Amino acid sequence: MKNLAGMMKQAQQMQSKMQEMQERLMEMEVEGQSGAGMVTVMLNGKGEMRGLKLDKSIVDPEDVEVLEDLIVAAYNDAKVKVEAQVSEKMKEVTGGLNLPEGFKLPF
Repeated sequence: MKNLAGMMKQAQQMQSKMQEMQERLMEMEVEGQSGAGMVTVMLNGKGEMRGLKLDKSIVDPEDVEVLEDLIVAAYNDAKVKVEAQVSEKMKEVTGGLNLPEGFKLPF
């Protein structure tokens, strides 16, 4: 029983750290770029888009498809960077314990 109580305490501490990390993720800002920096997308740590910057020279009403592709590429670049940073922060919180993706503590 002593081990179970210790495990429960550790799990509660981990949950508290996870909640703190979730709050910090909302404040995190990561940039992704494409087109040699002509398109920049800003995401928070949860992958929500917070901003988009376009170089005026890339905006061509006759070639919207290129702009669309560059926005998607910049978003994907930022998303990869967010996932890498979140993974690093998760390692800090869990002490290197690899939790399955989507794992939620039950309490």
